Amino acid sequence: MAELVAVARKIGVPVREVPDSGSERLASPGIELAAGPLPEVGLEELLTSSPERADPRTLVALDGVEDPQNLGAIARVAESAGVEGLILTHRHAPPLSAAVSRASAGAIEWLRVARVPNLARALEVLQGEGFWVLAADPEASDSLYDLPERLARADRVVVLGAEGRGLRPGVAKRVDQRLRIPLRGKVGSLNVSTAASAVLFELDRRARGSG
Repeated sequence: MAELVAVARKIGVPVREVPDSGSERLASPGIELAAGPLPEVGLEELLTSSPERADPRTLVALDGVEDPQNLGAIARVAESAGVEGLILTHRHAPPLSAAVSRASAGAIEWLRVARVPNLARALEVLQGEGFWVLAADPEASDSLYDLPERLARADRVVVLGAEGRGLRPGVAKRVDQRLRIPLRGKVGSLNVSTAASAVLFELDRRARGSG
């Protein structure tokens, strides 16, 4: 503990001791770090990839997904599936809170997040940069597993809408390809984070050429 305190003071992190007998207590014995909000980047920063990356770039855009648990779960899936960034809107999207971080199992700490004022406009910009806009839609005629090869190996942004409402009309107009996840049971749709998992890992499998 003394070593941590010394390092903190050396780099300018304020240190405050809380007595055991005081009314203010730590959540658990030991040391806690008070951290600021997670940083958010500009949309243009999501277009930069690491030089060694050869597979298609994948981004995820959320339209009206307001539940922190869903956002965290989607972030966890996205980071695990190699997604390069997450796009949220200024309105109708939760802040990157501690609840989101817990639900993401820490994945939100590694995933770049951009917040835009107008999602439809952001998708238009991405299309101009060569991205295809894909959307999960239980009513779509085309199956996720029949995605054409040219789309399986292209840069893409996967748009996921709020459960029940789906995509807003302006956002829906920017979609290039709607994809249905084939379901064999009685339930007609999946939770948005579960749908994200099915779509993103299938896209990753196809992009890497797995049979």
